[in-house]
Amino acid sequence: MKGFVDNIEQLTLDNVDFRRVLYTGKHLQRVLMTVQPGEAIGGEVHAGHDQCFRIESGQGKVLIDGTRRALHEDDAIIVPAGARHNISNTGDAPLRRYTIYSPPNHRDGVVHATRADVGKEHFDGVPSE
Repeated sequence: MKGFVDNIEQLTLDNVDFRRVLYTGKHLQRVLMTVQPGEAIGGEVHAGHDQCFRIESGQGKVLIDGTRRALHEDDAIIVPAGARHNISNTGDAPLRRYTIYSPPNHRDGVVHATRADVGKEHFDGVPSE
């Protein structure tokens, strides 16, 4: 089968890794992320990538170009290309979410078990199929 079909809510809730790339298409990428209590993804800017986040469980805060908002289960966030952003977990349970990058940002299949495992890898142009 071409493409990706699965229960994204359950995959996100079951994910224990900081970052897990699920699927990489030519123009977008689906990534699971779990941010532990007290952690953050780290401030970043993607000059050529739009991002869409969906919070499945937990609570936190998002900062986009100086504007801070609380995050809760079922919230969705869009970060336009070029915006400085950060997501932090302000709760006492993991903040579980998925991300859609457009275009892809990470190598297909990358797994970072913890925030400390994150390196400088970037999308190498090779999609999932």
